[in-house]
Amino acid sequence: MARALKIIDQIQREVVLQNTPKRIISLVPSQTELLFDLGLEAEIVGITKFCVHPYHLKSTKTIVGGTKTIKIDKIKALHPDIILCNKEENTKEIVEACEAVCAVHVSDIFTIKDCLELITQYGLLFNKRTEANKISNKIEFNLNDFNSFIKDKPVFKVAYFIWRNPWMAAGNTTFINYLLELNKFENIYSNLERYPEVDINNIQLEGDPELVLLSSEPYPFKDEHAFEVGRVSHHAKTIFVDGEYFSWYGSRLVKAFDYFKALRNRL
Repeated sequence: MARALKIIDQIQREVVLQNTPKRIISLVPSQTELLFDLGLEAEIVGITKFCVHPYHLKSTKTIVGGTKTIKIDKIKALHPDIILCNKEENTKEIVEACEAVCAVHVSDIFTIKDCLELITQYGLLFNKRTEANKISNKIEFNLNDFNSFIKDKPVFKVAYFIWRNPWMAAGNTTFINYLLELNKFENIYSNLERYPEVDINNIQLEGDPELVLLSSEPYPFKDEHAFEVGRVSHHAKTIFVDGEYFSWYGSRLVKAFDYFKALRNRL
């Protein structure tokens, strides 16, 4: 008889499984991509409407809602063995509702070390240790290469915006801020927590960034928004950036450092 597998997830909850899960629901887009890259496409039964990588999953898997709102009846009907959540992406109420259905694993990501820990945990949970190690090794190799690339590059003061009306920036205690620091981008809003609402009319007083980064997600920034922030900044260069590379963890990090190199070379 197989022994139960016990794992402490990233918010220190004990997750107990009697067998390797065969029916997985993911409520986090970057974690859905990681499952696919671990070779678990067949085991994925439910995803969110924001799980866009790989794109074909939207037509082959059941959509169980978004990251902040779920359809619990659809989740129950899929008879999952495990549901994968994230502390930032999903609410406490969602996690509690899912716990009434089956085992739930919750990730909590602030650093690349946290990402690597999550990949290792998925390798254990889903019996994909070899695949998990390959992904982790690629991330660590590419990170070391990027650190060599960036070490002599200048520091730029930046503001990283994720939303407009109201304007919202990435602040401290976010994975985005961690990756900004890795890129030697000094975040003018790092004195604020999480994703603060800010008045862009005060952008010069609050840090006067040299670069303004407008993320591709979750808000669809356009040229007029770049002009809007440009008018109130002090000659800051405004750049549209791929938000997935700055906020998605898991296997997305394998490709992220090449993107960061290309971004730096554009400056």
